[in-house]
Amino acid sequence: MCNILLLCMSRKLLWNYKLNLTTDPKFESVAREVCKSTIAEIKECADEPVGKGFLVSCLVDHRGNITEYQCHQYITKMTAIIFSDYRLICGFMDDCKADINLLKCGSIRPGEKDAHSQGEVVACLEKGLVKEAEETDPRIQVSDQCKKAILRVAELSSDDFHLDRHLYFACRDDRERFCENVTAGSALHHQCTEAHSTIPMCLLQCRDALTTRQKLIAQDYKVSYSLAKSCKSDLKKYRCNVENLPRSREARLSYLLMCLESAVHRGRQVSSECQGEMLDYRRMLMEDFSLSPEIILSFVRGEKGNVGPNCQQALQTLIQETDPGADYRIDRALNEACESVIQTACKHIRSGDPMILSCLMEHLYTEKMVEDCEHRLLELQYFISRDWKLDTVLYRKCQGDASRLCHTHGWNETSELMPPGAVFSCLYRHAYRTEEQGRRLSRECRAEVQRILHQRAMDVKLDPALQDKCMIDLGKWCSEKTETGQELECLQDHLDDLVSDCRDIVGNLTELESEDIQIEALLMRACEPIIQTFCHEVADNQIDSGDLMECLIQNKHQKEMNEKCAIGVTHFQLVQMKDFRFSYKFKMACKEDVLKLCPNIKKKVDVVICLSTTVRNDTLQDAKEHRVSLKCRKQLRVEELEMTEDIRLEPELYEACKSDIKNYCQNVPYGNAQIIECLKEIKKQLSTRCHQKVFKLQETEMMDPELDYTLMRVCKQMIKRFCPEADSKNMLQCLKQNKNSEVMDPKCKQMITKRQITQNTDYRLNPVLRKACKADIPKFCQNILNRAKDDTELEGQVISCLKLKYADQRLSPDCEDQIRVIIQESALDYRLDPQLQMHCSDEISSLCAEEAAAQEQTGQVEECLKVNLLKIKTEMCKKEVLNMLKESKADIFVDPVLHTACALDIKHHCAAIPPGRGRQMSCLMEALEDKRVRLQPECKKRLNDRIEMWSYAAKVAPAEGFSDLAMQVMTSPSKNYILSVITVGICVLFLIGLMCGRITKRVTRELKDR
Repeated sequence: MCNILLLCMSRKLLWNYKLNLTTDPKFESVAREVCKSTIAEIKECADEPVGKGFLVSCLVDHRGNITEYQCHQYITKMTAIIFSDYRLICGFMDDCKADINLLKCGSIRPGEKDAHSQGEVVACLEKGLVKEAEETDPRIQVSDQCKKAILRVAELSSDDFHLDRHLYFACRDDRERFCENVTAGSALHHQCTEAHSTIPMCLLQCRDALTTRQKLIAQDYKVSYSLAKSCKSDLKKYRCNVENLPRSREARLSYLLMCLESAVHRGRQVSSECQGEMLDYRRMLMEDFSLSPEIILSFVRGEKGNVGPNCQQALQTLIQETDPGADYRIDRALNEACESVIQTACKHIRSGDPMILSCLMEHLYTEKMVEDCEHRLLELQYFISRDWKLDTVLYRKCQGDASRLCHTHGWNETSELMPPGAVFSCLYRHAYRTEEQGRRLSRECRAEVQRILHQRAMDVKLDPALQDKCMIDLGKWCSEKTETGQELECLQDHLDDLVSDCRDIVGNLTELESEDIQIEALLMRACEPIIQTFCHEVADNQIDSGDLMECLIQNKHQKEMNEKCAIGVTHFQLVQMKDFRFSYKFKMACKEDVLKLCPNIKKKVDVVICLSTTVRNDTLQDAKEHRVSLKCRKQLRVEELEMTEDIRLEPELYEACKSDIKNYCQNVPYGNAQIIECLKEIKKQLSTRCHQKVFKLQETEMMDPELDYTLMRVCKQMIKRFCPEADSKNMLQCLKQNKNSEVMDPKCKQMITKRQITQNTDYRLNPVLRKACKADIPKFCQNILNRAKDDTELEGQVISCLKLKYADQRLSPDCEDQIRVIIQESALDYRLDPQLQMHCSDEISSLCAEEAAAQEQTGQVEECLKVNLLKIKTEMCKKEVLNMLKESKADIFVDPVLHTACALDIKHHCAAIPPGRGRQMSCLMEALEDKRVRLQPECKKRLNDRIEMWSYAAKVAPAEGFSDLAMQVMTSPSKNYILSVITVGICVLFLIGLMCGRITKRVTRELKDR
C-alpha cells in the first residue's frame, strides 16, 4: 500500500515538473533567444503574452515552418515533453475539460489517473469524435471547441510517430516488425504502419488505433502530415481551401480529393508528390467503408438484403471521391481478382491506365475472363455507369461537348437540372444525330460514347435508366432469364406488355441498336467470323447506319454462320417487327411516307403492308406519280424480302398457323422459310384460317416471285445464268421457260415444278393467265366462281373449264396461248393437273405405279391412263382422261408422246401448216389415209392408237353440242367420207327445195300489189 502511495506521489511530482518546464519563464526566455529570427517571422508567436507559457506551444504548432537548426532542435525536445501529457498542451485542458468528464475519458485532477496513461484520454476523445460522426442521433456530442482541439492535436502529432502516445504504444511491436528500416519518429512511420494494418498478423490493438487515426484524417486531411505537406501548394493554387467555406467541409479528405481530382480531370498540373499521396488515400477510403460515415449511417437504416437509396448515394459519393475509374489499382479487390486477366488480355496497356477498365469490359463474358474478376468489375461499373464523370476517358474526351450541349458544370459540381446520370443520356442522343439535325458530338467524343454503349449493353444493371424504370417488369417477365444478355432480350420480347416508362426506355435503346448494332457487344462477339468474312467493309465504317445488321441478315444462312449469331440476328429481326422505328434504314427512308400515308400505324409489318399496298395500287392504276417516294420504295423492297425468310416475321400468318406448325411442322427449323414451305406442301390438311393465309401468301409470291424466298434461294445460280436481266415479276416465267435446259440444276427444276403445280391449283396464282383470260373466265366459267367461297382454292376447276373451251376453240387468242402452255406442261407431268391427280389418284397407284415413280416425268402417266382407259372404273377419272384425249385432238403439241413420235413426219408433211386448232393433227390424219405417204412406223402406230381411243371416247362420251360434233367430225379418220355424205345430202335437199318451189301456187302481181 505504501509502495502504491509513493508511486502516485512520484508521478504527481514528475507531472508538476514537466508542467513547470512548459510555463517557466526561463524556458520561454531561452526560446526567445534561440528562436529569435523565427519568432519574428511567425507573427502569431511574436504576439503571445510573456510568462504564460503560450510562446513554446505556439512554436510547437508552427514547428514545420522553423528553419533555424538550434531552434528546431530545442522545439523538438519541448514537443516530446508537451505531447507526453494532454494536460501540458496549451489550451487543450481548458477546451476539453467538460468533454473528458462527459465521455468518461478520465480525470484532469492529478492523482486520480495514471499520468503516463494520458494517451488513452486523447484516444478516448478521438473515438468519441469518430463515434459521433457515425451516429444519426448521437447521445453524446463533443463540443466544437474540443473538436478543434482534438483535431489540432492529431494534426500536430502527425509528423512524428512518437508524439501520438496511444498509437505509439499500441503499434510499438508492429512497428519493429514491419517498419524497422523506416527512420524512427518520421511521418513515414504512420504510412508504413497503415500499409501493414490489413495484414492478419497485425495486432488488433494497433489496427484499431490506426483506424481511428484514418477516420480523423477523413474528417480533416491535415491530420495526415504527408498529405497536407505534399498538397499544400496545389490546394492553394486550385482554391481548394477557400476561407469562406465551412471548416467542416473544406477540411474533409473527400472534399480535398474531389477538388484536386477535378483539377487533374480538367488537365491541370498537380504535383507528382501530391498525386502519390492522393492515390494512397483514395485507396484507403476504397478499402475501408467505415472511413466514410455516410455509408455507415445509411447502411444501418437500410433494410436487410436491400441497399436503400441513401446507402446507394453514399456509395456513389465514395466512388467519386476515390475515383477508381482513373486508376483501377485503387480498388484492391478488383486489382487482385483481375490480375490474371490483365496480364493476359490487357498486357499491352500501361499499368494504372484508365483504359485497363475498358479493356476488362471488352473481355467480359469471354474465355479470358474469370468469375471473381467479372463480379468485381460489374460491381464497380455499376457505380461508374451512374455518373459519366467517373469514366476518366469519357470525361476527358467529352467534357467540352457536355458543357456545350448538356449544360454541365465542373467535375466535382452537380446540378439538379442535369444530374450526372442524365448527362450520358444527353450525349448519346446527340451522338446519333444526323448532320441535318445539327449539334452533333465531336468525333472523339462520339467514339467514346459508342464504346460506353457497347460495354453497357452487356448487362442491364449498367444502364441506370433501364434498371430504374424496368425493375418491376424484369421481376414479372424475366425472373428466369439469368444468362448473359437475356434480360434485355426478354424485355424486348415482352415490349407490348411493359409499363409505359419501361417500354419507352427499351424502345429507345432498341431504336439506337438498329442504327448501330455494334452496341450489342455479345451479338458482335458471336458474329465476329461472319462479319470478318462477309461484312468487314461495313463493320469498319465509323458510322453504321444499319448497314451491318442488313449485311448479317443477308448472310444469315451462309455455311460459315454459327448458331449463336443466327439466333441473335433472328431475334433482332423479330424485335424490329414490333415498331418500324426499330429498323433504322427503313425509318430514315420512309419516315415522311409513313406520317403521310400510314399515320396511325406503328407495327412494322403493318407499315410494310400499308406502303406496299399503296405502291401496288399506284402501279396497277398507272399513276403518273407514285405516292411513296423512290428511296422508300427501294428500302421497302429490302424489308419485304427480309420478311419472307422466317414465318415469325409475318405475325398474322404465324398466329393463324401456330397450331398447324405444332401439329405438322414441329421439327422443321424456322429459318430459310422452311416452315412456310412445310405449310405449303400440306396445304390441304391445314386449318381453314391458316389455309387462307397461306393461299394469300402464295398469291402474293406468284405476283412477285422475288418474294418467294425458297425459290430465290434454290434457283439463285440458275437465275444468274438464265434470267440475269429479267424483271423480278417475270422471274418464275423465265425459269419455267428454261426448265428443261440440259444445264438446269435438278433442285431448281424440282422447285419450279412445285411452283407450277401450285399455280395450276387456282388461276389466281397465275398472274399471266389471269390477265390473259380476264374476259374468258367470267364468260365460260362463271358457274364455278359462283359456287366458290371467298378465300378458298378452286382446285384447278377454272383451268379445267378453260381447257375444255380450248378444245372447242372458243377462247380468245391470248387466253388460248396461255392454256396451250398449261396443257403442254401438264401433259408432260400429271402432277400439274390438279383435277386429274385428285380424281385419278387410285388409278395412277394401281395401273400406272411404275410410271408415276419415274424420277423424270415425260408424259408416261398420262399415256398409261389413255392406254388403260377401258380399265378405268371411276367416272370422274374417266372423264378427265377423255378430256385429255379431246384436248389432244385440238393440238398435237398437247400430246407429247404423239408429238415426239411424229416430229419428223410433221416436219416433212405438215411444215407449212401453222400449229393450233387441230390443223397439224388433221394434216397427219390425211397423210395416214393417203397410201402414197409413208409415215414413220412409231408415228403410224401412235396415230392408230389415238384413232381407237377417239372412237371409244366418241362412244362413251357422245357430242354434247354442235361444236362438239363438228370437232369430232373434223378429227375423225373418215372425215372426207363424212363431209362428202353431208355435202351430197345438202345438195339433194337444195334440189328438192327448188322442185317443190315450182309446184306451189303462183300469186298474181295484182294480188301482191294490193
